[in-house]
Amino acid sequence: MIRFGPAGIPLSCKGRTLRDGISDIHSLGLTAMEVQFIKVNTHTRPVTDEEIGKRPYDLPGELVVEVTSGGKAELLPDPSALTQPIPKKANATVLSWFLAKSYADLQQARVLSRAVDVHVALHAPYYVDFATSTAARERTFRQFRWAAALASALGAETMVGHLGFYGPGDHAAAYDRTREDLKEIRRWLDRLDQGSLKLGIEPSGHPEVFGTREEILALAKEIKGVVPVLNLAHIAARENKKFEDRTELHQLVDDFVEASRGSLYMNFSGVEFYGQGDFRLTPIKRGAVHFDHVAEVLAEREYDGTVISSSPLLEHDAMYMKLLYERALAKRFARKHAPPTPAAAPAEKPAPPAKGKGTAAKARAPTKGKGKGKAAAAPATRSSKPPAKPRPNGTHARKR
Repeated sequence: MIRFGPAGIPLSCKGRTLRDGISDIHSLGLTAMEVQFIKVNTHTRPVTDEEIGKRPYDLPGELVVEVTSGGKAELLPDPSALTQPIPKKANATVLSWFLAKSYADLQQARVLSRAVDVHVALHAPYYVDFATSTAARERTFRQFRWAAALASALGAETMVGHLGFYGPGDHAAAYDRTREDLKEIRRWLDRLDQGSLKLGIEPSGHPEVFGTREEILALAKEIKGVVPVLNLAHIAARENKKFEDRTELHQLVDDFVEASRGSLYMNFSGVEFYGQGDFRLTPIKRGAVHFDHVAEVLAEREYDGTVISSSPLLEHDAMYMKLLYERALAKRFARKHAPPTPAAAPAEKPAPPAKGKGTAAKARAPTKGKGKGKAAAAPATRSSKPPAKPRPNGTHARKR
């Protein structure tokens, strides 16, 4: 089954909370949503006396994403601190997020999404940097941790993120560094939710940012729990391809399904690219890569996955992609179950010619009349009498 949904709250949604967005998505006939955790606004403060002994998940009106007990903060602290009672003289890092005010809001959104069968994913902050500096790397680890805490409370199946710049050195060295950082994050995620949350990594359309097609697929195959995100617009911009060749598109989708161990997570939008790394996202109908071809490829194989619309027309293009996919499914069903073509009736054999000499006309039996062997003469009528011949002087001869 392929699910379709927007990357964020639908534009037509009157409310701006997670529950409003999930309800609106269900009303539109969509079944997926990628929550956007883009802007990170936090502040750290000492815990109050009323908060001591309570779990961070139980605090009303606040999203506490980290609790530290003094000393130097760890790069990947114990995630069980979010479910344990808050000790004395601890510091709490509180997240301000307009989509949800507390873990209670996330739990309510989780219950609602499961009740209406809307699968939820969460996108971590876009600006990440593992390689430029130590401070940038620490900030990236924190953002991934906080995004994972929200995704776990929300019941998300996948947390999606980018991988930042290549940094100093060649691409091979950048790949080794990124692989080790992802392994650390993956181990921390296993401690947070026992491995139920997948870590999705996206390719990049910019050549200076980590994430070619080959790099993403290789990382997903090497690290268990890491899945590649098929962002076709980014791959098209990076490789300067429109993917009009059906065979090439089939192979691309199959590679990502194999690296994802049977499932598919796709992010799609229209794209216009003008050079390597120079592109912009557009509505699907205006893009260089057409979803009609993608829909036919998805319909030909019984894939199980999610397609997220990241175009400027969020839910509109999500519904449009769903329509194209359903049309492709209907065509495939019609071809597969078409009634057999009836066999053509054998041509009638011509009648054999009449025996005897003469032509076919002579072979026909004449109409029998009086006398043997003679045709019956038709009765003469007045109109059949020949006209009288005129005299040279124009008068008729008298009757003697």
